[in-house]
Amino acid sequence: MFKFLLYPFSFLYGIAVYFRNLLYDWNFLKSKEFDVPVISIGNITVGGTGKTPHVEYLAELLKDKFEVATLSRGYKRKTKGFKQVDVTSNVFEAGDEPLQIKKKFPEITVTVCENRVEGMEKMLAATEIKSPDVVLLDDAFQHRRIIAGINILLIDYNRPIKEDSLLPAGRLRESASQMRRANIIIFTKCPPAKVTPIMRRILQKEVKLKPYQELFFTSFEYGKIKPVFSGSELKNDFYKKQTHAILIVTGIAFPVLIPEYLKQFANETGFIQFPDHHYYSSDDIQLIMNKFEKINSHQKIIITTEKDAVRFKEMPDLDEQFKSALYCLPVKVKFLDEEGKMFNKKILNYVGENKSNRELHRRQNKSQA
Repeated sequence: MFKFLLYPFSFLYGIAVYFRNLLYDWNFLKSKEFDVPVISIGNITVGGTGKTPHVEYLAELLKDKFEVATLSRGYKRKTKGFKQVDVTSNVFEAGDEPLQIKKKFPEITVTVCENRVEGMEKMLAATEIKSPDVVLLDDAFQHRRIIAGINILLIDYNRPIKEDSLLPAGRLRESASQMRRANIIIFTKCPPAKVTPIMRRILQKEVKLKPYQELFFTSFEYGKIKPVFSGSELKNDFYKKQTHAILIVTGIAFPVLIPEYLKQFANETGFIQFPDHHYYSSDDIQLIMNKFEKINSHQKIIITTEKDAVRFKEMPDLDEQFKSALYCLPVKVKFLDEEGKMFNKKILNYVGENKSNRELHRRQNKSQA
C-alpha cells in the first residue's frame, strides 16, 4: 500500500531523468572529453551491485602495465572538493570505498571530488600526481558530463531490473532503456550453477543487447577470513569442522550472499545489518557486543566486510574484546567460464591503444612547436 503511494513521485522523477538524458543526447547539455582513456563503472540501481570489487578487479588488471587512477565522489566523506587519497588518509576525509581501494593498491592514484569534471581537471593538472594512463570513474553511469571510452554497467543477477521501479517506489535510478549507453553489461553476484546457456540467452533478451554491446557474468570469490586488528589467524579447522559460532555484521547494500556463504562454516550464525556506508557509533558497538555475548559458544567470532573494516578501524577507544573478536571476509570478482580472458583483452587493448595514440599525438605536437 505504501509503495503504491510512491508511484506518482516515481512518475515525476522519471520525467525529470528522461528530459535530462534527452538534453545530453541532443547535445544541449555538454559532455567533456579528456585526453586520457576513461573507463566508467556504474549501475542503474541504487547500490549493491558490487562496484568496488569490480573497480578493484580493473585496478589489479591494469596496475602492472599502466599508471592507474580512480576518481569517485567519496560518498559520505566529511570533506568537500578535490582530494588525493593517501594510505594515511582517514575514512572521514576520503570515504570508505576510496580508502579501501588505496590501502589495497597503494601504488595507484586514488582521488575524490563531488564535481567529477573538476576532479579530472585537477588530477590531470596536479604536478605532484603521476600522469595517469587510464582513469577509472567509480559509480559514474549517470554522470554524463564526462565522456568515457568504455561504459561498464553492473546489474545484480539476484535483483532483476524488469521487476523493479524508478525511485522512490523502486530502486532504479533511471529507465532500463538507458542500458543502451553501456558498452559492457555485467550481471554480478551470479550463482554459477544457475547461469546455464539457456539462462544466458534469456538475460541477453531481457537487457535487449545491442550489436555494439558485450555481456558478461561474474560471481564473488571469497578469500581467507582475516583479523581486522592484529590478532590470531583462524586455524584450518574453522573451514572444515564448524568449530565456531559467527556473528555477521554488515553496513553494505544487499549483503544476503555473505550469510549464505558463511553458514557452511559455522555451528551457529547471527546477523546484524546496518545501512550502506554506515558510520558506527559506540551504541552500535554495544548492540553488537550484547548480541555477541548472548551466543552460547566457547569459540565465537564477529565477521564483517572489508568496507566495514575500514570504518571500524577509524573508531577510537574500541573495546579490546570487540577488536580481538573482529574478522573480515575479503571478496574478489570472478568471471564465469573463460569470459575473463575476453574481458581482460578488451580492457587492455583499449587502454594500450589509446595510450599509444596519446604519446604519438604529443610527439607530433612537440615536433611542430
